[in-house]
Amino acid sequence: MIHNREAEQAVLGAILFEGTLMKDVFLLAEHFESPDHQTLFQAIKKVYESDQPITIVSVTTELGDLVGRIGSVSYLLSLADSVPTTMTIKQDQRMVLDAYRNRKTREMALEYAEKPCDEALDELVGQLEGLRGVRVEQSLPSTYDHLIEIANEMADPPENGQTGFSTGYIEFDQMTGGMQRGDLIIVAARPSMGKTAFALNMASHHCKQGGSVQLFSLEMGTKSLLRRMISMEAEIDGQKWRSMNFSVDDYNKAMTAIGEIAHWSLNIYEQEHTVHDIRTKVRQVMQEDQGRNQMVIIDYLQLMTAKGRYERRDLEVGAMTRELKLLSRELDVPIILLSQLSRGVEQRQDKRPLMSDLRESGNIEQDADVIGFLYRDDYYNKNSEERGRVEVLLRKQRNGPVGSIKLKFLKEYGKFVGGVVKI
Repeated sequence: MIHNREAEQAVLGAILFEGTLMKDVFLLAEHFESPDHQTLFQAIKKVYESDQPITIVSVTTELGDLVGRIGSVSYLLSLADSVPTTMTIKQDQRMVLDAYRNRKTREMALEYAEKPCDEALDELVGQLEGLRGVRVEQSLPSTYDHLIEIANEMADPPENGQTGFSTGYIEFDQMTGGMQRGDLIIVAARPSMGKTAFALNMASHHCKQGGSVQLFSLEMGTKSLLRRMISMEAEIDGQKWRSMNFSVDDYNKAMTAIGEIAHWSLNIYEQEHTVHDIRTKVRQVMQEDQGRNQMVIIDYLQLMTAKGRYERRDLEVGAMTRELKLLSRELDVPIILLSQLSRGVEQRQDKRPLMSDLRESGNIEQDADVIGFLYRDDYYNKNSEERGRVEVLLRKQRNGPVGSIKLKFLKEYGKFVGGVVKI
């Protein structure tokens, strides 16, 4: 193929859709076959080099009178809207580069065919060798590089003996090694079991350790979540937020907690509902806040939407979990994804969740590295001897054991404290 207009449109559309991708672009303007695409790419590059955000407006402004030549602003909008996912930008660039090399090879061969001679042949061979060097530089480490890295890790293990981010629960960290970079971790439960509170507890501990948390809340507003975190940190009864009937001691403890939380690297987002929205925000934060250990929490899966149309909801959910898994690997961060369970669990005598209870499961079981369920016996049995206890049931762990951990749940504060491991 010497012309690949679709690949060129995919690359340009991805950049217009998510301007931060420009730092991953290795193409030059000459690699595009279409003169209009060359002009558009040059404008995008000028905007990028001037440290401005790449948007339809900034690129149109840079193009000036040339925007009419490439098909008006509507063409730029159609490029951005036609991109199903930005995850394939590297493959799309490779296709553009392959078409460029094939085009140049054909031009050189035709030029030689017009005046064939030994001197022209030598020149053709030299040109082809030079063209052969125009390729995507492979930055992926070799097997040897990986082996050296493993050896270094063994020689200099972490001080706390775990390779992932601590959750604040010793027993949980012993089983999982902490929240591992590049892992998709599912925390699922029936409503009111405490999954949001559990995620907030992990978020607060990570922030206290100097980490950065990007929390995407599709169910609760920012103020509501912050109130819950204040209750958790200050140990104030969460019901008091309804009446605002706080004691002097409550007020003093709340002010102390607010002062601490204000210094955390914690960002809460309410408007992001797609994987693309989440990916864009996390990439921006990682560019601005380099050096911090990033953790992403999404509350929760069933409220998310996918770009495109799907015949069934389970296929849509499966597509989202697959993208989130790829995103965790691409950005090298743990993604904690909260999920609802189906009503099927209510019909059994033993109501401890199973993986088959994952609502609209799709590929959840396949894509997740860790799947944990929260179960409270006193939720179903008011006279339970396990009152105030939550079982964290690890049903899947790709690189570790499965089992259960019992934590104490202080419901009035939304706070979890450590417990006992059962394997």
